[in-house]
Amino acid sequence: MDVDRTKIRWNGWGWAAHKDELGAQEAVWTWLAGELGMPALLATPARPLEDLSFPAPALYAEDRQALNAIVGADRVRDDAYERAFHALGRSYYDLLRLRAGELSLAPDAVVYPRGTEEVLAVLALAADHGIAVIPYGGGTSVVGGVTAARGVFHSAITLDLSAMDRVIEVDPVCTTATAEAGIYGPALEKALQAKGFTLGHHPQSFEFSTLGGWIAHRGAGQGSNRYGRAEDWLVGAKLATPRGLLVTGDFPASAAGPQLKDLIPGSEGVFGIITEATVRVRALPAASAYVGYMFRDFESGMTALRMAAQEGVAATMLRLSDMEETRFFRVYGAMAKRRSLARRFAEMYLEMRGFGEKACALIAGFEGKAVAHAAKQFGAIARRHGALPLGRGMGEQWRRTRFQAPYLRDPMLDRGLGVDTLETAANWSKIGTLYAATRAAIEAAILKSVPRNGAKGIVMCHVSHSYADGASLYFTAIFPRVLDGDIAQWKAIKQAASEAVVANGGTISHHHGVGEDHLPWIAQEKGALGIEVLRAIKQTLDPAGVLNPGKLLPR
Repeated sequence: MDVDRTKIRWNGWGWAAHKDELGAQEAVWTWLAGELGMPALLATPARPLEDLSFPAPALYAEDRQALNAIVGADRVRDDAYERAFHALGRSYYDLLRLRAGELSLAPDAVVYPRGTEEVLAVLALAADHGIAVIPYGGGTSVVGGVTAARGVFHSAITLDLSAMDRVIEVDPVCTTATAEAGIYGPALEKALQAKGFTLGHHPQSFEFSTLGGWIAHRGAGQGSNRYGRAEDWLVGAKLATPRGLLVTGDFPASAAGPQLKDLIPGSEGVFGIITEATVRVRALPAASAYVGYMFRDFESGMTALRMAAQEGVAATMLRLSDMEETRFFRVYGAMAKRRSLARRFAEMYLEMRGFGEKACALIAGFEGKAVAHAAKQFGAIARRHGALPLGRGMGEQWRRTRFQAPYLRDPMLDRGLGVDTLETAANWSKIGTLYAATRAAIEAAILKSVPRNGAKGIVMCHVSHSYADGASLYFTAIFPRVLDGDIAQWKAIKQAASEAVVANGGTISHHHGVGEDHLPWIAQEKGALGIEVLRAIKQTLDPAGVLNPGKLLPR
């Protein structure tokens, strides 16, 4: 196990020792209160673990003994920290409950297997004895994907795969690597880079998420334009199920019927538990460049993204912020005294003569052997659509700090604010309408939820991934919490946003997954027959239904 879990926050994001840079920045909080129409922010600290109570473990003594016999007594844990850490994921809804000390869903025990055979043995026991099993990698799900729900079963265990963290093989001839599913992102990249390779999968959760989790939730990293999504780089996998081990082939291509590996990305631990995966890797890039542009408005920026994708520009990443996100981080950077960033924005705006309030920032990333050529291609497209090039400073600053944004959420929660995200995708002909409708729905739901006159939310968005036929939209909302009804408030906002998404041609998730939070809309997207097909797979691989109850498949 390469990560010491006791050093990670059980009720928030990231390292417990991470320094809260915002805590002493009173100017930031004063500005943010004004933006939200609040006279002042509130003090809403999380409850400490030592003050909380847990439901008594419901695991029968004989079941505990059987688990001990499979993995060893030291790898079956039910202390307060383990149960709290594994109770929920890291969504806004999860954090509201964790911070309030709502631990009714804490698992009865956390089991740490060390290999595929131990996982198979645990699943066989669980199916025979009626024990729900929740697979757990890094626990960074933001859609309720690791909630320790037991469904109809008398007890629930979380199966934490973090002890299964070996890189088994790196094949330089085939440019593939095989690793156990519990390996964390940094450890995997370190091992690959030591051999001259990279997977190139860098989601915002990179530091605290695992290979198996990326695949199970059909993830997409920030550089997926170059490196692909999970379903693109997955070659084959081992899937442990209550019926036995499903092993997919590792062929480069095959026409031997539907490919079994296609059942695994996005399966969210409902069909089985990924124990090993073989993935396509690439040689470390010879060069890289991350540069900034400013567009006059969101529409012209999106047109440039579409042109780049359809003309085959070899970009690693094209990330376009709307005007609200551009403005927020410009002002936030200055207020938080990030002088280098603030200075760059000031210089940028001096250069932007004629660029008004609708201006939108874009970060373009290029990696590989043809960086200069790709950057030149995109630069020409950007200029054709009225963009102002800003050089590398802005792009490299984003790259250095790209995993830091989630740390901003906890200080905001400490001060009576809500912070939530959602993402979707649609084809280009629908993306403009989808953006406007979803943004309006979130804004209206926040206004309706906040009783205070003049209070409002901040709703911002960026295009995080683009394709020849469409793109994704990633929304962030910051709003005053209704402290005596913050969960009901979140549900109302979530429902309004999700209804707008599906009504305007968007998928309910581009890369976060379904989990529990998106269950109400999955049948509409897949159709009745599609859900029936998925249930048939579930019935075949997990006839007792013990795997990750309440996720992916509607009741």
